[in-house]
Amino acid sequence: MPETPLPPDPETSATVSPQSCGDLFRSFTVLALQGFGGVAAVAQRELVERKRWMTNTQFVEEWAVAQIMPGPNLVNLSLMLGARHFGVRGALSALAGMLSAPLLVLLSLAWLYTHYADQPAVAGALRGMGAVAAGLVIGTGLKLLVTLKNNPLHPAQRLLLGSACFVTIAWLRWPLLWVLLALGGVGWALAWSRLAQREEARTRPTGSTGTRQ
Repeated sequence: MPETPLPPDPETSATVSPQSCGDLFRSFTVLALQGFGGVAAVAQRELVERKRWMTNTQFVEEWAVAQIMPGPNLVNLSLMLGARHFGVRGALSALAGMLSAPLLVLLSLAWLYTHYADQPAVAGALRGMGAVAAGLVIGTGLKLLVTLKNNPLHPAQRLLLGSACFVTIAWLRWPLLWVLLALGGVGWALAWSRLAQREEARTRPTGSTGTRQ
């Protein structure tokens, strides 16, 4: 008897693929030029909402991987996304888009900053941009909160891990590497345990209580 095909995942089926390596290059160039001090904010909007290359859940999962890898987060994400669709050519196209135009802008701004950094107007503008960047990052975090409904951890466990991360980074000033290894390891173990329990419950015969007779 033929198996009944599973219904498509509405979140995954809503995504589309980049058209070409040139599309990757242009898209990541535009994305990089918008990322002054708050790349995560524009990355979610461009890749998930405008391009639809990823779902919110995929973005959160792959952003987490990009954060624990060495190097800038968005560069890591662009490499992963480009390689997935076009292999090495896609990864290099996305990387070139991320670095080419921003490098020219950075060199120009560095030259301007060298000559005008002591001007009060410049110092005030930089402080203002820092506040805007912080607001963009907070806004993106709030938008991504909805993806937590698919997280296997209990809400209390997520809250405890998030609070512990904030305290160790913002208050105690612990090195990021040790916080990632410690809290990330605890989170991984808890998630693995919950997923194992779900799989056991799913495969358990109907009517079985799971207790030994």
